[in-house]
Amino acid sequence: AGPGPLRRGLEAGALFIDTAESYGTEPVVGEAIRGLRDRVFLATKISPEHFRPADFRQSVEASLRRLGTEVIDLLQLHEPNPAIPIAETMGEMARLIEEGKIRFAGVSNFSVAQLQEAQQALGNIPVVSNQVRYNLIDRTIEQDLLAYCRRHGVTVIAYCPLGRGLDRIRDCDPTGALAELAERTGRTPAQVALNWCLCQEGVVVIPKGNSEAHILENCGAAGWRLQPEEVAFLDARIQHRRRNRLDTLVRQYLPRPLQSLAA
Repeated sequence: AGPGPLRRGLEAGALFIDTAESYGTEPVVGEAIRGLRDRVFLATKISPEHFRPADFRQSVEASLRRLGTEVIDLLQLHEPNPAIPIAETMGEMARLIEEGKIRFAGVSNFSVAQLQEAQQALGNIPVVSNQVRYNLIDRTIEQDLLAYCRRHGVTVIAYCPLGRGLDRIRDCDPTGALAELAERTGRTPAQVALNWCLCQEGVVVIPKGNSEAHILENCGAAGWRLQPEEVAFLDARIQHRRRNRLDTLVRQYLPRPLQSLAA
């Protein structure tokens, strides 16, 4: 897809864009933000096979070229790579921050222990975010990661905030609570599901937007909040799960194209 839908989202106020070198979308993002760069918070991710310092620097510089920018606002490690010492990767991250090519450091799919190790390796520079799966029906991070992030000022960037789609959420909503609350609030079910995430302290969302209509609908999830009793209503009525540690570990080592299917 071209930059049109993204550009329309930017004009509607969706000024946080998240991409990754592995997505193949950085050139389209670069085209969409042209002329608006000073208004956009731009995040991208480096793949784990590029965590060696020389590879890491090369990947960052390639992302900068594809994005058509001189600085990346938030650079994230896409997922842990136990084969490469985190101190090596974070040492290069720190150098790139000092050089002004990166503003903030983040991670993705890191556990509490991995997040602690990453922060220790980065020293005085904070790890500001952890991008993880979080939505109405998958609340695994509530076991320990969400509380840890809140205590340490690490923003949770929730990917798949609509699960694998609203149909999957509806499967876990036997009494139709989401539709009932959408009607009550004058919002769409997707907007209510996204707003539930935004009501959680320290959480922001990055829903996919494959069309202009979807992007504009997603934008309508911001600027308002469900009432506490409405959040409690969804919590009580929608079935959810928290993955156990083995499930999470197995999923982490699946090839990335299969991870989205293991929802």
